[in-house]
Amino acid sequence: MRLKQDNPLIRVRDVSVIYNRRRSVFNPDPFEALKKVNLDLYAGESLGVIGRNGVGKTTLLRVLANIISPDKGFVQNFGATTAMLSLQVGFNPHATGRTNILLSALLLGYARKEVAERMDEIVAFSELGEFIDQPLAGYSIGMRARLGFSVCYFMNPDILLIDEALGVGDLEFRQKSTKAMQEKIKSDQTVVLVSHNAQTIRQLCNRAVWIENGVSRLEGDVDRVVDAYEAFVKSNPRARSQVRPRQASS
Repeated sequence: MRLKQDNPLIRVRDVSVIYNRRRSVFNPDPFEALKKVNLDLYAGESLGVIGRNGVGKTTLLRVLANIISPDKGFVQNFGATTAMLSLQVGFNPHATGRTNILLSALLLGYARKEVAERMDEIVAFSELGEFIDQPLAGYSIGMRARLGFSVCYFMNPDILLIDEALGVGDLEFRQKSTKAMQEKIKSDQTVVLVSHNAQTIRQLCNRAVWIENGVSRLEGDVDRVVDAYEAFVKSNPRARSQVRPRQASS
């Protein structure tokens, strides 16, 4: 499905998400992960969401994917299918890689026959070899990232939501997945990419939003947004300590 460029696929208005971090049974500690975030996502664009670790980027992605609902404000999806590629959600650890491919694609709305037609391509791209028929409980983080990326790449949802996954796995697969994402962007795939890596956002995105402490600080041209984010990090010692790259795992 493609909508006109002047009509958004998803509209986010005044969205706030509140988590209850309980210090004890009688001592709740509410935490506002997102605070009145506004955002429009258009067909064919690659939107980068940049910010330090723990500032609300992944929460925003889960809201866009309809995994969680906002406590305030609203999210309006105009009929687009979404798939979230994350290291933390979407797979059954007791099922094999092959079964998880099938389940993930069915959840995206594809028929079993369509999945079967693309299964060999997905398995080959993942480069998991004999592990594809082993339970995910025995997979490393990098192997799960390979599987998740491969499913999303070949099943082609209207909106592909990526949570830091391009920075995980061995060097060869990172290069392969980055090249594949560039091809997706050129083919008008709508992508939302969450990262604290400025270089990744500059390379793969044509628009960006900077999230800081749950608030959308700046949105628009990639270079303008990333320049502002980098200037903030450089001038704030505590911010620099929260943008360390995640440990890669193959």
